[in-house]
Amino acid sequence: MPVFAANLTMMFNEWTFLDRFDAAAEAGFTAVEYLFPYEVPPEAIAERLIRNRLEQALFNLPPGDWVAGERGIAALPGRFDELKSGVDKALYYAAATGAKRLHLMAGLSDPSDPEAASCYRRSIAYTAGRLAEKSIDLLIEPINGRNMPGYFLDDFAKAERLIAELALPNLKLQFDVYHRQIMHGDVAMALRHLLPVTGHIQIASVPSRHEPDGEELNYSYLFEEIDRLGYDGHVGCEYFPRGSTLDGLAWFNPFRRS
Repeated sequence: MPVFAANLTMMFNEWTFLDRFDAAAEAGFTAVEYLFPYEVPPEAIAERLIRNRLEQALFNLPPGDWVAGERGIAALPGRFDELKSGVDKALYYAAATGAKRLHLMAGLSDPSDPEAASCYRRSIAYTAGRLAEKSIDLLIEPINGRNMPGYFLDDFAKAERLIAELALPNLKLQFDVYHRQIMHGDVAMALRHLLPVTGHIQIASVPSRHEPDGEELNYSYLFEEIDRLGYDGHVGCEYFPRGSTLDGLAWFNPFRRS
């Protein structure tokens, strides 16, 4: 049975950030993820995780100036020192929360730019090396251009090639079903092919990015396929509820913790 992680950036927004941990546990989740934890002391997050018997599934390394529109800096020339500082910060939070997977965002850059490609590979190699010292996996995620125009890593085949070429033991794919369907389709076959290099799965309906209970994907089938393939990681619920979070959790009833 898939182990679902509530995404506390998108879900449970009826509560303040720290109270979302309590709300997610009360709703039956056993794990959580979110985009960025860096505005909250790591000790406060750790306390909520322990109190609610929640596992920290994932969060992102610092992305640059998110408010100004940056979406990662790994592929941006001239930002390597900032990236190294961000790795230190992320590892500090990972130590406090017990996170074993971190996602490195590439940033907005021309995918055909060789300098950006060189920067990206250098950033991945450095970050993966630092994370390996703490037995943490580094994840990279292809993101569709409709939601994030200009994102450097915009193709699953490119991500697969990069993982193979770098051959770093702790470098994994973040397989977001929503992004995969928009970019390429063929989700079930892609899961079968890419599961050996996949470190985390995320879900949402397509095209609206709501609960995984309708629209163009058959999630009942996909959940069964994920089980059949033997995936034992987390499935992140990276979706925006149509209404209140709790009102939209009927799909989750068979999976909730009692």
